[in-house]
This record gives sequence, C-alpha cells and structure tokens, in this order.
Amino acid sequence: MPTVPSILGFGAIAIDDIVYVDQPLSAGKGKVLQSVRAFGGNVATALAAVARLGGSAGFVGWLGSAADDAVLCDLVANGVETAFAPRHPDARPVRSRITVGSDGERFIAYDDEAMLGTAPDFPDEVLSRATVLIVDGYAIRSMDVVARARDLGLAILGDIEWSAGPATERLIALCDHLILPLGFARTATGRRSPAEMLDALWSPSRSAVVLTDGGRGVYYRGHDETGLWHLPSHRVAVIDSTGAGDCFHGAYAHALARGADTAGRVAFAAGAAALSITGRGGREALPTADEVTKLLSSTNAPSAVELKYAQGDTGT
Repeated sequence: MPTVPSILGFGAIAIDDIVYVDQPLSAGKGKVLQSVRAFGGNVATALAAVARLGGSAGFVGWLGSAADDAVLCDLVANGVETAFAPRHPDARPVRSRITVGSDGERFIAYDDEAMLGTAPDFPDEVLSRATVLIVDGYAIRSMDVVARARDLGLAILGDIEWSAGPATERLIALCDHLILPLGFARTATGRRSPAEMLDALWSPSRSAVVLTDGGRGVYYRGHDETGLWHLPSHRVAVIDSTGAGDCFHGAYAHALARGADTAGRVAFAAGAAALSITGRGGREALPTADEVTKLLSSTNAPSAVELKYAQGDTGT
C-alpha cells in the first residue's frame, strides 16, 4: 500500500466541455473560437495543483470501479494518489459546460447528479496519517468524515461556493481554514464590506478566513495576524479564469503543509492562482513552485495592506 499523502481531498470531480468565444459574456452572443474537453472539479483541480507544486496529494472521494475509469486515469496522470479512494460502479463525475468570454470570464452550467463526498466508513487510519483535508460544498454528504478528520487533528480547508442551508452552516463551522469567494461570503453573512465579512466569519476555532475576489485580490484574517488584510491581485495576461479558485485552494494547502504563516500561505496561493489563468482550462497553466516563487519575487508583485473598515467596500 502506498504512503498516505499529506494533503487529502474529496468533493467535485468533473469533465468540462469548454467553449471559447470572441466576445465578453456581457455581449450576449459571440463566435466560437475553440471547443475543448477537459477534466476539472474543485477538489480534483486543487489536488492536481498540489502535485504540480511538488506536494503529495490524494483524492479520497468516490471513483468508478473500472481500472480504466477516465477521471481516475486523469488524476493519476496529474500525480494525484487514488489508492485510498472508495470505488463504486455507479460513481461518475459532474458534467459541466463552460462558456469563456474574450475577457477570460466564464459561465458554468453543470449537472451534479453524481456520487459525491466519500464512504461513510472511510478509515481513521488513513485520515490520521495526513495533515490537511480539502473539502467543497458537497462534503455535506460526508459530514461525519469531516468531523472525524477535524478531531484527528487535520487542518480542514473549506472551499464553499453555495449553501444547502443548515448542513452547509455546520460544514463551515468545521473548517478552520475557510476560503470563500467574496460573493458567497456576502450572501452567507449579509454584510457588505470585506472587513465586516471577515469579522462575521471569524470564530476562536478558526485558523484563517480568506475571501477571494478575482481581479480585485484577496482579503484575509489569520490567528497569527493582527488586523485584517488585503492583497491586491497580480497583473497577468488573463486567458481563462476557469479553475483559478481551485488552484488557490491547492496552493494554500501546499503552503500550509509546509508550515507557512497566514500571510505566506495567502501570497503563495494568490501567485499560483494568477499564473493558472494564463492558460486555457483549469489545468493547462497550473504552475510549479519555482514559477510561483519567481512571480512573488518580481519587482511588481503586490504587497498586502491593512484593511480599514471605511475602505473595505469593493462596491461589487
């Protein structure tokens, strides 16, 4: 049996049919430039990012039982361990259709009637040998496993983009590293400014709360930080923003597993996500650790600034 990776994850794994058009999505219509099929999914892409960065990653959600299962083979090809994933003949990926505009923005239509989460009896013996567990909103289907992982001392990194009501609230409470899109954080908290959202999402059990806001950067608070912080975005040529948030989560987990503090984890993740949008699809431009380090050391790399309540509203 192989060694248990330091970073495990379960959640969405997808096959994406992506169409690139010659107009921004706001134009309403445009000419098709290219159509491609690619593998994606929040947690699957995050784990592929970990592997690309040089970390050890393992997918432990449901996979098909066939040895030539397409998503299984893709994970293996991307350096993600699958030996500990439960298998079921009915397991299949989420299917997504993504339209990407000329400005890199995208619209995702998905069919998530699939087996998501993981086996309810997933063994503590495997969980206890890891250090980080990445989960997305579908982990509400395996809440007991998340709770057991938290009790075993794993850092729970939550990538939550939508709410299913009280179950999602319970999942959010289990995540000590909570990384949310700013739009969902606004909906979940009812607050308007990033500073107010960070405060509303904070609790003594949190290690960090991070809000991602695309081209406007990242807002964060950590238990090892004083105050609230805003890290502006890197200026890169945007080709396709698909998977940028997933890459952010994977890079954050990689930095966390290596002992970086909150500011270091956020800076590393933001740099990796910026590089990921310079290629097509969610996987084409996943960076190496050396590429991220080079970007962070460039003269025009942004620096974090303390976030003030009076300046906190992005107006989005």
